[in-house]
Amino acid sequence: MTGIDGERLSKTVMVAAFGCFGLIVMFNNITDYDSNYQFVRHVLNMDTTFPHNRLMWRAITIPVIWHLGYDIIIACEGITGMLFMLAAASMARALRSDPATFRAATRLVPWGTMVGFLVWFFGFTVVGGEWFAMWQSHSWNGQQPAFQFISMMVLMCIYVRKKEDVPN
Repeated sequence: MTGIDGERLSKTVMVAAFGCFGLIVMFNNITDYDSNYQFVRHVLNMDTTFPHNRLMWRAITIPVIWHLGYDIIIACEGITGMLFMLAAASMARALRSDPATFRAATRLVPWGTMVGFLVWFFGFTVVGGEWFAMWQSHSWNGQQPAFQFISMMVLMCIYVRKKEDVPN
C-alpha cells in the first residue's frame, strides 16, 4: 500500500482518542484527587441512598477501603489509556502495511476495551450502581456517564477489529 487508507486512519485516531481519554481521566483523578474521591466515598458509604433502605448493610464506612477502591479505579483508568495508546502507536506504524499486519497492530484494542469495561461497567454499573445502590442517589450517580463511555468503547472496538474489505 502506498497511501493512507481513510478507514485505517479513522480506526487509529479513535483508538488514540480513547487512549487520551483514559490517561486524562487518570491524570485528573491524581491531580484533583479529592473531587472524585468524594464520589467514591459517598457511593461506598451509601450515605445518599434512600433513607432506611434494606441494602445499607453493604455500606463500607472505612476510609482506607474508600482510598483503596479509588486508587484501583485510577490505576485501571491509566491502564486503559496506556493500552489504547500503545495500540494506536502500533496501528499508526502499520497504516501502510498489508491487511494482516494492520489487523495484528490492533491486538491491544480488545485488552484496553476489557479493562475500560471492567472500570465503567463492572465498577460503576455492577458494583457502584447495583451493589452499593448508586442508582438511588441524586447527587452521586455516575451510571449514565459510565454507560456512555462503555457504549462508545465497545462500538469503537467492534469497528476497529472488523476485518478490512479487501478489493478483488
